[in-house]
Amino acid sequence: MMTMTTPSAELTYTGLASGVPVARHPFARARQLHVQLRFHAQRYYNLDAPVISDGQYDTLLQELRNLEATYPGCRSADSPTQRVAGDPAEGFRQVAHPNPMISLANAFDREGLEAWHRRVTDLLDGQPFRMVAELKIDGLAVRLTYRNGRFAQGATRGNGQTGEDVSRNLRTVRSIPLTLSAHPPADLEVRGEVYLPLDSFRKMNEERERLGEPLYANPRNTGAGTIRQLDPQVTASRNMQMWAYSLNDAGDAPMPASQWAALQNLGAYGFRVNPLNRTCETVDEVCAFYDDMLQRRHDWNYEADGVVVKVDSLSQQNSLGVAGREPRWAIAYKFPAERSTTRLLDIIINVGRTGSLNPQAILEPVVVSGATVQHASLHNEEDIHRKDIRIGDVVVIERAGDVIPHIIGPVEVPGRENLPVFRMPALCPVCQTAVVKDEGDAMHRCPNSACPAQFLESLKHFVSRGAMDIDGLGEQWCRILIDQSLVSDVSHLYRLTAEQLTALDRMGDRLATRILNNIEASKQRPLVRILFALGIFHVGAEVAELLAGRYSSIDEIASAGIAELTEIDGVGPKIAESIVNYFATRRNQETIAGLRAAGVKLWQELAPVDTSALPWKGLTFVITGTLSGMTRREAEGKVKALGAAASSSVSRKTNVLVAGATPGTKLTTADRLGVRVVDEEGLLALLADPAALATNPDEPTTSNGSAETQAALELGE
Repeated sequence: MMTMTTPSAELTYTGLASGVPVARHPFARARQLHVQLRFHAQRYYNLDAPVISDGQYDTLLQELRNLEATYPGCRSADSPTQRVAGDPAEGFRQVAHPNPMISLANAFDREGLEAWHRRVTDLLDGQPFRMVAELKIDGLAVRLTYRNGRFAQGATRGNGQTGEDVSRNLRTVRSIPLTLSAHPPADLEVRGEVYLPLDSFRKMNEERERLGEPLYANPRNTGAGTIRQLDPQVTASRNMQMWAYSLNDAGDAPMPASQWAALQNLGAYGFRVNPLNRTCETVDEVCAFYDDMLQRRHDWNYEADGVVVKVDSLSQQNSLGVAGREPRWAIAYKFPAERSTTRLLDIIINVGRTGSLNPQAILEPVVVSGATVQHASLHNEEDIHRKDIRIGDVVVIERAGDVIPHIIGPVEVPGRENLPVFRMPALCPVCQTAVVKDEGDAMHRCPNSACPAQFLESLKHFVSRGAMDIDGLGEQWCRILIDQSLVSDVSHLYRLTAEQLTALDRMGDRLATRILNNIEASKQRPLVRILFALGIFHVGAEVAELLAGRYSSIDEIASAGIAELTEIDGVGPKIAESIVNYFATRRNQETIAGLRAAGVKLWQELAPVDTSALPWKGLTFVITGTLSGMTRREAEGKVKALGAAASSSVSRKTNVLVAGATPGTKLTTADRLGVRVVDEEGLLALLADPAALATNPDEPTTSNGSAETQAALELGE
């Protein structure tokens, strides 16, 4: 039992007080430090105008830490020292939003904006209305709740009705005040966009590149994943920030009369409000603001993908209301995806872990969407021929937020018809084995499982986060382990010793210990992760889950025949044959034996699951493209929880295709086959009312999702 020290009024505490007399009593000094630290944090994080140095701020913070350690009664939940506290959580609690977090309709040109303005004018019976134009930050929308001026809860948007309680992580975001200023209402709901600053994103990727680890795709997804980290220490280390954009509820207190007044109130309470926000009287003024922001979009330390235009008057907003899941009083005027032209210098071939030969474009460096682009994916030979891309072409490059851009097609210039048509090589560029291409397979493959390039990719896959999650072993270290003949089979990882690792150049004791600890921890990964990690051809995360749902051990799967495996819904003859061939191969048998000898858990307790009563039993979903509010695997988990199967390919048996950003050819296939297509918002609507889909799963597609999804379909992306 801890004995609390009672502070004496006779004690005097000294510290940097910025000209304010230093309080003598510990409790009073603690509150004084709270005020000072909040003031300086707001100057630094919200106003970008600090008045003391980082070292002086740290001195104040350390004084408060020392004070709270000596007198625990001085510590409170809103103390600046409590930004990060406690152990990682086991998961996030679901919380209902008192007011739904609805999504915005989109406009992609002036005509779309003018059409929205006309609709609003008609609905308001010709009443004039002012607008507020705000940058649309490309981040993660959150809802913040305050009680009596103190931070009480923070939640993600989720499906708009229900989100995840991420309060612990949001406490670490220093631009989110824990205690409000200027006498706020007793109950307050604020919404904002949390984002990862671009300089922080670049530093993270520079460090991952140095360690040989895969680079994060883009700041938006990385930031969203950061807020959903189970360990708030990780969130705190990434310098997340937030712009507040909405005051949604003030409890019993009167709400401000307008959006602009609400933004001013938010700033007075201590929230970070974007100084670029502007009021506009006409569509011309909105378009001028949009054009200005479009020209300056690379000047900021955050990503913005458009301008949000809102009716300013809250009474007019209430009169306009909501249509479906979108407010009539607001619209997102999106920035266009950025394109540029450059010359295609070469097409090189990378060999993947399954032997696939993956063509990659080498480009003359060009700046697209603020980044210098030198490489682009080309998918396969069929895609190259369909677009008629040739080495030496001037090509159109598009990049819309993703780090890896894609080639739209060539620019027609005189003489390009004389450029040679690209052909895949007849021999593997790494091991010189004759390349094969099976009928119906879009990829050319090297059939040599001992190909060095394949093993490097297999090892990288085995240690990756979605597989065995051996943190610290990025591509660079995987390559070194292979080059130093320490690992020639994935099971050899479990033979590594501290002496072997520390003998490697630039491998210190700390990193070696971290890697060995993570290798040891990986022995207890669930069976589904091991099945995925093995890299069995055609066995991705979805099929691994199907197998783990039927069998209790690797041995049971290894002894299953093709007929037995194809009884599993979602496992066809080609997949079954690949599984049987894998376990019949001597090299793979040796790998399994090595894992077993190392103590890797190759079995599980298999609990019977009754899915017969689930509403989406018998339905098949395909999820493609990039989703903004969740990962693709998380989306698949949500549909599986309702009984549906999640497939990786579109066929006539597919009931629903969920198309995120840049959906690819699956969208075209779904349209050709008449498969129902929804975008991310449509998926959230289905998840909110699963019974509707269960009642009529083959309902014809009345809309191909959002305008972005429809545009992609029209382009054949």
